[in-house]
Amino acid sequence: MKAIVIREYGGPEVLKFEDCPDPAAGAGEVVVRVAAASINPIDIIERSGGMKDFRPMNFPNVLGWDLAGTIVSIGPQVRGFSLGDKVLAWGYHTYAELCAIRAELLAKVPNGLDLVEAAALPLVTTTGAELISVASEVKAGQTALVSGASGGVGRSAVFTAKERGARVIAGVRRSQLGAAKGLGADEVVAIDDDDALSAIGPVDAVANTVRGPTAGRLIAKVKPGGVFASVTGAPDNARDFPAVRVVAFVSKQDAATLLHMAQAVAAGKLVIPIARKLPLKDAAQGHAAVEKGADGKVLLLP
Repeated sequence: MKAIVIREYGGPEVLKFEDCPDPAAGAGEVVVRVAAASINPIDIIERSGGMKDFRPMNFPNVLGWDLAGTIVSIGPQVRGFSLGDKVLAWGYHTYAELCAIRAELLAKVPNGLDLVEAAALPLVTTTGAELISVASEVKAGQTALVSGASGGVGRSAVFTAKERGARVIAGVRRSQLGAAKGLGADEVVAIDDDDALSAIGPVDAVANTVRGPTAGRLIAKVKPGGVFASVTGAPDNARDFPAVRVVAFVSKQDAATLLHMAQAVAAGKLVIPIARKLPLKDAAQGHAAVEKGADGKVLLLP
């Protein structure tokens, strides 16, 4: 098979389109012929060496956390899946034509959801859903502020918070205010506008996806006894708010959550924008686009 192989840390140029051995399905695994993989910011961090101190990469390696495709091989002890099933998953080493993955991580692609575009969903929708349901524990009647609400994780968090009956404030950049009105939030606020940020009243929870000084200002909006849950770590000033529960959240693979979110996308209740679709061999170009701030997901098609 062909795959994107990385042999050293560096810029997009270290991503090489090469021949690799076909994977085999072990016990509890299937092999998926990949229709598309998506590029996530974590891929950029891994490629550049930003995680090497606590999650070093073994070289050569294949990046990628998202896939959608068709099952072409099934290992022993797999139940509930058949050859030819269309599936999506948060897996690993997905920048490839074929990928072996544990069957328990798979969700079947719902009717009405394009197989290629399904690859945009696994990591961001699972993370956004869990940021609300697991990390923030948002309940009906509470007010939750979702920062970075126009991104894939943020959109998924807004959807999940509304589904749980919360009042939701979508925090976005000023340039995104118009488009953010379609997110389904009760209120949209430009969190890069000092006056707008100052005007936000106390909230029960902040579901944070942004970094830097803005995150530090947002924690001040949480009521005593509330929660600041963040996928970017705790803000530098967290110790100044001892009455706020701070959760530096790391999401986990969960096929049931992924299926629920994929069904929401198929039903038109949630939209994860796709900016570009590129051939797998152009992964370096895709990484460069993501680093420049692509307005939506970038997909790689083998």
